[in-house]
Amino acid sequence: MKDLGHEVVPIDTEPEDVSKKQRLFLYRIIRKVFGPLDLAGVNQQIVSLINSEEKHFDIVWIDKGVTIKAETLIKIREICPKTILAHYNPDDPFGRKQGLEWIKFLKALPLYDIHFVPRKVNIIEYQNMGAKEVVQLIPTRGYSPNIHRPLPVSDQMRKRFGGPVGFIGDYEQERAELIFYLAENGIPIRVWGPNWDRRCKLSHPNLKIEGKSLWGDDYAKAICAFDINLGFLKKANRDLHTSRSIEIPACGAFMLAERTDEHLKLFEEGKEAEFFSTKKELLEKVRYYLEHEEERKHIARAGRERCLRSGYSYHERIKEMLTIVKDLREGDQ
Repeated sequence: MKDLGHEVVPIDTEPEDVSKKQRLFLYRIIRKVFGPLDLAGVNQQIVSLINSEEKHFDIVWIDKGVTIKAETLIKIREICPKTILAHYNPDDPFGRKQGLEWIKFLKALPLYDIHFVPRKVNIIEYQNMGAKEVVQLIPTRGYSPNIHRPLPVSDQMRKRFGGPVGFIGDYEQERAELIFYLAENGIPIRVWGPNWDRRCKLSHPNLKIEGKSLWGDDYAKAICAFDINLGFLKKANRDLHTSRSIEIPACGAFMLAERTDEHLKLFEEGKEAEFFSTKKELLEKVRYYLEHEEERKHIARAGRERCLRSGYSYHERIKEMLTIVKDLREGDQ
């Protein structure tokens, strides 16, 4: 938003000290019982900022406001009745196994002026909960040009981060089963991401689980250092595309992802990315593209060109969303 010329006053919902507390076993237990806690005092920070006479805000923009209380939004509306309350949610509050994670958000949901959601099925679900305006953009996710870009791959970098086939993301049972299937069929595969070392009970000589997340440049390095990057979707979120769907091609890397209508809208199959619908097709395409390096590299380059040409960067995503919010604000005046 700042890069687009807007004046922005950010509030960090998870500063480092809060992130450390959230990793504690006791906090995880409390969260399951009571839902997410506002350990950073974000609600009070927002109200104090809005209450300040020094600032006038056109928009209060909240990303995944699981700790933002309905009372906070009511207070904002009382102080600044013309301020637009916008919410961006990359996740799915109506998916499976959500528990109390979304309890505060669902109570506050009708108070926002507009919601940006990543999946079509959420539109009616949000509306049924009282949402005023719900917008789905494809893609809702994007890439950061300063992070997700092609990087030269040295032997050292490939050894440190990459390999023939890789997946970067959280553990899910369905993902583990597909990965193990590849390993059993002779495919060397490396996995980065949280919870794999704790929850994955499968092991195989062809499977290497790193058991930790990658961020920033390390994340981009790993993507670039894999010959094939797998793009699994999160079934609990009912995703039809994810952040990886954009970030992998943006890095100029080869993506083999689950076939969905949204993936097919984002990238041309066989020319800008590859897709699969069954584990048999997954294995066949992994074997094929490991053996056809030039074709793989050509698709990877075309995938990046599509990201640039179609405006998949977060700058372009934010610009489009802010234009919609601006139109909404002007319509209310």
